[in-house]
Amino acid sequence: MFEINQNYLNLSGNYLFSAIQQKVKAFLAEQPDADLIRLGIGDVTLPLTPTVIAALHQATDEMARRETFHGYGPEQGYEFLRQAVADHEYRARGLDIAPAEIFISDGSKCDVGNIQEIFSAGCIVAISDPVYPVYLDSNLMAGRRIVYLPSTCENRFSPALPSEPVDVIYLCSPNNPTGTVLPREELIKFVDYARRHRALLLFDSAYSDYIREPGLVRSIYEIPGADEVAIEFKSFSKTAGFTGLRCAYTVIPRRLQYGGVSLHSLWNRRQCTKFNGVAYIVQRAAAAVYTPDGRREVAGLIDYYMTNADLIRSGLEQGGFEVYGGKNAPYIWWKLPNGFDSMHFFDKLLSTCRIIGTPGVGFGKEGEGYFRLTAFGDRDQTREALNRIAEARDIL
Repeated sequence: MFEINQNYLNLSGNYLFSAIQQKVKAFLAEQPDADLIRLGIGDVTLPLTPTVIAALHQATDEMARRETFHGYGPEQGYEFLRQAVADHEYRARGLDIAPAEIFISDGSKCDVGNIQEIFSAGCIVAISDPVYPVYLDSNLMAGRRIVYLPSTCENRFSPALPSEPVDVIYLCSPNNPTGTVLPREELIKFVDYARRHRALLLFDSAYSDYIREPGLVRSIYEIPGADEVAIEFKSFSKTAGFTGLRCAYTVIPRRLQYGGVSLHSLWNRRQCTKFNGVAYIVQRAAAAVYTPDGRREVAGLIDYYMTNADLIRSGLEQGGFEVYGGKNAPYIWWKLPNGFDSMHFFDKLLSTCRIIGTPGVGFGKEGEGYFRLTAFGDRDQTREALNRIAEARDIL
């Protein structure tokens, strides 16, 4: 008789952002003319840049001619994009990452969730709390035991090393949801721990291009020895506005071996079996990001969003609120006033100010009492949101 995977019953009823969408849908059903400002889900709002669009058009035209048509591409990604990533993201910083160690994919969310297929179900997994939900949910689906590493204002959102043996550790820096960056010395501790205990680090650097302060770590491979114990994930979604286009990459160094088995080889085998590669036209668009014009335009996108982040952070601070993040990441982690629980505050902010944010509890137990706002909105709407919050200050 058919049986379901019982591990799915350990998940919460709804994925965080789906649950929020349902709340908003219900609100709009009652007030269809409400002027909502969306600062919740971290989706970009600016369009793709001219250089990216031109590359898309050119690649599309190639697909219309027999002599330049592309069918199935390599599951690992086209060489032109892997080379561009290696040159601009790693070798330009003095990091020895080869194109063959880079796997192009359709999104870091997919890779972060799928990577655990090459791990044993018995692996013990450590994740920070609060945390991006896919880290937790994908491992609960596999039935793994989870160890939580509290990440709070008391420890400056830098979780302590696991107090018990673990096999896999997820790290995200700049962090989603807290918007904070792990200091170099903290990352050194995690790399040293992984090397001592033969644990594996999964490092999500999706927001590394938003780092503004010099000296902060953008890639885990800046830490000596990390290429022996770490896999890195990076996406074009928030960097270049590819949330609807879908392109990312995962780095698995060839030196990364456990029990004499290469994780690079395992992931390559998994991708060849289950993945047909990212569309040629999308990869051409991603490669255009690394041209001089592409880099200049993408820097403009990031500047726009980080100006929004500064507006939100400074506006809330001027209102007397306690906030974190927003300096090196497009997220602002708002410590809630008056003892609000975050789901109650979501409803309050929606009904009072017509603003959509993300309740901190959706990211884990330690997220309770906090609220995430994103800087990915429209500039005028961001200013309007702050005006509405200021006007409602006495009842928030």
